[in-house]
Amino acid sequence: MRPSRTFGQVTQQGPTPGDAALPPALPCPDGWSALAFGAELRPGTVLTRQLAGEDVVLYRQRDGRVRATRPYCPHLGAHLGLAKVTGNNLVCPFHRFAFGPDGRCVRTGYGTPPPKTALTHLPVREVNDAVFVWRHHDGREPDWEIPAWHVLGHLPARHATWEMAGYAQDVMENSVDVGHFRTLHGWSRGELAAPVRFDDKTFHVSMRVQEQFPLLGRRQVDVEVDGYGLSCLHTDIHTPALGLKMCSLVMATTTAPGRMQFRQASRFLVTEPSRLSPALARTVSRSLSRLLAGPMFRFSCEFTAADFPIWSTKQYLARPRLAAGDGPIGPFRRWSRQFYPPAANGRLPLPTTLATSEEGHHDGQSARTGHARP
Repeated sequence: MRPSRTFGQVTQQGPTPGDAALPPALPCPDGWSALAFGAELRPGTVLTRQLAGEDVVLYRQRDGRVRATRPYCPHLGAHLGLAKVTGNNLVCPFHRFAFGPDGRCVRTGYGTPPPKTALTHLPVREVNDAVFVWRHHDGREPDWEIPAWHVLGHLPARHATWEMAGYAQDVMENSVDVGHFRTLHGWSRGELAAPVRFDDKTFHVSMRVQEQFPLLGRRQVDVEVDGYGLSCLHTDIHTPALGLKMCSLVMATTTAPGRMQFRQASRFLVTEPSRLSPALARTVSRSLSRLLAGPMFRFSCEFTAADFPIWSTKQYLARPRLAAGDGPIGPFRRWSRQFYPPAANGRLPLPTTLATSEEGHHDGQSARTGHARP
């Protein structure tokens, strides 16, 4: 945005954000969505976050457990985002009704017997430095989980959050969009090391990249990506010749139709040099990891941020015209349909033209195995 030369008015420069320019093309996906980092919720903290156009109140009890609840007090409707945590109870700001760890009302503000009512708690999990809340269009309980991944190195994870127009599916789809790594992110060479594997609620991507490093020449970078549902990616990046490792948790949450929050948590490690004594190698690894963690996290965020202008202004095309080199976008979209209400799938047709990719696999390949259908 900048002032008009003629009248000094603010005029729009550049593409209109997708949630303002286009009607929402994708509904909120079912499953787990990250609403916060665990570090944001110290004991006694109350946060309000949006999920699928509705507020969710998160709070951490004094015993350390995290709870998620619908936002309105069942007494007279006060918003519980203004509540306080007393011990393990959430206390409404209006009439001081207190709700225990199981959600039941245990006390009124007047010392009278509490009514037989309770908060509507939502399924919540704290795993991998993040707090996930479950949502399903038909109200069913969780039927899959996000696993706890390995912890890389000794340093705490670094966190970042952004909000923008866009769809969680686009974030996940990027991991199988092999072509954009070359054209948008500037990888000199990158290819799938194996067919993308789609299994039930998960998928796995293995890539091998040849990257040019300043003063160090071209080096191989191994990338392993695990996707869970339509809102969570775990990436492992390893440069064996340089002893560099980084793992990141990438999470996209649909906050409202056509809008999302994007979170990233990353850890970085310089492996212990094998030529040094164990004690000295450990010292060198820890020192270099601490020194490089900040710059590497900024580099990782800048790499991801190249996608932000695309995600926030692009149109979701239900029938894209795919080409060789795209990667297995067709199988990904077939797999992704399970996370939407059945009524929505009629509005989410699969691509009509699925071109053969450079990797030798048909983009209409089986969503489970990644191999071409006969």
